[in-house]
Amino acid sequence: MWGMTKVWNGGAAAMVAALLCVSGAAAQDITLTGEMTYRDLATYREVPFKVPAGVTAVTVEFSYQGREERSVIDLGVRDSVRFRGWSGGARSRFVVAETYATPSYLPGPIPAGEWRLVLGVPAIRETSKAPYTAKIWFERRPSDFQGFATAPLKDTPGWYRGDLHLHSAHSDGSCAAQSGARVPCPLFRTTEAAAQRGLDFIAVTEHNTVSHQQGLTELQPYYDRMVLIPGREITTFQGHANVFGATAPLDFQLGGPRAPKLGTLLDQLEKAGGIISVNHPGLPSGEACMGCGWTAETDWRRVAAIEAINGGALKFGAEGPGTGIPFWEARLNQGFRLTGVGGSDNHDGPTPLDRVQSVGSPTTVVYAENLSQPALLAGIRSGRVFVDVEGTRDRLLDVTATAGGQAVHMGGVLKLKADDVARVELRTAGLAGGHVTFAGSAKGLIRTDTAPFADGETRVLELRADGARGWLRIDVRGPDGKLWILGNPIYLEPPGP
Repeated sequence: MWGMTKVWNGGAAAMVAALLCVSGAAAQDITLTGEMTYRDLATYREVPFKVPAGVTAVTVEFSYQGREERSVIDLGVRDSVRFRGWSGGARSRFVVAETYATPSYLPGPIPAGEWRLVLGVPAIRETSKAPYTAKIWFERRPSDFQGFATAPLKDTPGWYRGDLHLHSAHSDGSCAAQSGARVPCPLFRTTEAAAQRGLDFIAVTEHNTVSHQQGLTELQPYYDRMVLIPGREITTFQGHANVFGATAPLDFQLGGPRAPKLGTLLDQLEKAGGIISVNHPGLPSGEACMGCGWTAETDWRRVAAIEAINGGALKFGAEGPGTGIPFWEARLNQGFRLTGVGGSDNHDGPTPLDRVQSVGSPTTVVYAENLSQPALLAGIRSGRVFVDVEGTRDRLLDVTATAGGQAVHMGGVLKLKADDVARVELRTAGLAGGHVTFAGSAKGLIRTDTAPFADGETRVLELRADGARGWLRIDVRGPDGKLWILGNPIYLEPPGP
């Protein structure tokens, strides 16, 4: 439920307020109405409304009648301190938030007090009337942020391909200027490289900053086939981690008074509705890259994912020096359920696709209910994810295990007692010539089948349980043994309450 304040504006735009306090309400919904006539031609009307304390974002939707008679009402807004923007007749909706805003409006603190919609009338006929309505929402919680796209870019469930680790000029990304000189690489060079790669989503993860979020706000409407997820690489002396889907400030100074423990940051992140993924934990930490390896004391129950494959380490192979796979598996062996993901860690935008750390190399492939930020983050949490190491556009591995009326995918939990038999179905695409390998504490329970895949093959394997708690991951390797697909585990547990 939303609290509501109704404001009826006559010629003098008088304000009548009645704030309805609804238990647990996170925002108040204001409706401003009024009418423009010929007397308002070439004039401005400022329509006041109250913004309460604690608001983190203001959303305005504006509509009016009379367009068929060529009436025009332009739109802008002032906060209680300064002018915040003007979109004229170009937009009917805008958002002003602490860390981002619709283009032509300014992000920044949301001061409480009297704000004013600024309405201008460049055209209206002598006999015309133009009634208008402005609907205004207040957000109080950072977790209200659902993404820069106002609706899913695709409504259908399916596998969506993306890159979860990218940098631009807003941190330490650089690329060639027109002259060939190395310069800070504009954000659009990264987004355009991702679009050319055919990706469905990207997370731009600048080091400890949110300055790129305004750019993502501007770019998202253009990229109507690719979700732009706000991210940050939280870079500390005890490790690096990507956070996804949060726009609110986060204290990254781990070990200092602002964030004495990782739990402080995780508290802030959970309040902001984001998720965290530990980056390149297999890299060394020292003079060459302070904090690149992960040493922070961590409650792994609060971590969603681990970057098992980082593009920078691919020069040594997906399982060579610097790989995060052993670190991830050690946490799995401890009983934590963590999704394995990949990220290019690209720092130079339009890197040729055959180069290490090109955008989309590796690609993280997520099964999501639709193509939107909330659905993609939910998909990562669920664990129905695989990493396409070479960053192809079409490789697929979908694993489903069934037994006794249960059916689970990667990331799911299958409850089996000793000697129960599960049917494990592998649905594949683009993996002709590849073969299956197994990892995990339960890998000895499955019938090994190493015959090469045919193109588009669906294969069924058998797993006979021993009744113990464990996990099983299915990967696919090429004829030379190199890892093509890194799967995510299916978790095994004995039946119980």
